[in-house]
Amino acid sequence: MNMQRAPKGPVFIVGAPRSGTTLLQYMLRSHPALSLPTGESHFFIPLYRHASQFGDLSLPENVEQVLNVMEAQSAEFLHTDMHGLKFNVENLARDFVAEGRQSVRDIISGLFEKNAAGEGKPRWCDKTPYYVMHIPKLLEWWPDAQIIHIVRDGRDVALSMFARRHDFRVYNTYLAAKQWEQYVDNGHMSGQQVPEGQYMELRYEDMISDQKAALQKICGFLGEAYSDDLLEYKKSGTAGKTPLLQKPIQKDNQDKWKCEMTPWQIRVFESAAAATLKNFGYTLTTSAHRLPLVLRVYYRWQNALSTAWYRKFGPKKKPWSPHSPS
Repeated sequence: MNMQRAPKGPVFIVGAPRSGTTLLQYMLRSHPALSLPTGESHFFIPLYRHASQFGDLSLPENVEQVLNVMEAQSAEFLHTDMHGLKFNVENLARDFVAEGRQSVRDIISGLFEKNAAGEGKPRWCDKTPYYVMHIPKLLEWWPDAQIIHIVRDGRDVALSMFARRHDFRVYNTYLAAKQWEQYVDNGHMSGQQVPEGQYMELRYEDMISDQKAALQKICGFLGEAYSDDLLEYKKSGTAGKTPLLQKPIQKDNQDKWKCEMTPWQIRVFESAAAATLKNFGYTLTTSAHRLPLVLRVYYRWQNALSTAWYRKFGPKKKPWSPHSPS
């Protein structure tokens, strides 16, 4: 990798859910040059898909429509996670029209640039894990962007996902394995098509075993000077939104699956994602023979049924409002 060619575009942290993206988000947020909101945006890809539907974006009312769509999807992010600006649709629309931002891409850039300026930082970043499925779209809009793809042992990811199974709609080990495999493989394949110096893969286990070395490597990739501030992210006053980040990072926060997964769960996971585990240097402990078709169908059916039940009978999430507790 040629570090001298590192561009200075936006930075995207991506990966499978529960892979350590939030930890890296808060670390890089402590860098004096990097601005990261403390949540996940989620609106880039929906806006990408519908960018042509907003009409002439030299008109304030159409820019307001774009901002309203953002707010409808990600109100909490826009009002509580962007610490360098106040999200006001009318004011922002007026500013973006005056600045000549006449595309959805430019409006998104303008939002993050204003947030970065409000934090006194020159470069904006975003951490939204599922964008790992859409790296080509990100680079179409931001050709000078850099992508950091974090990969964590999928068996530990599965355990973490089970703790929030309703959020991720993952109700069994087989589906957890297939979802992890899909995210990791898509990111890896997209990364092979990205120009040198714009895509980096980082294993979570390597990051927690030697944080300084990992952060130095990341800064080299980004073309930014390393700062020990990155190791002091808990002192920034913003780590409180994610309670686990208040605790010291344990270098042994890995391989939990060896004692917390049953032998059958390990067998199921490895059978579903063996190639991806091996590709990223994770050791298999079973023969990893593919499960019989009837079991694979059963697991998919069971997951779909559990998802449908929760959607119908589970608690309904209240929409965020400015008066909601943060």
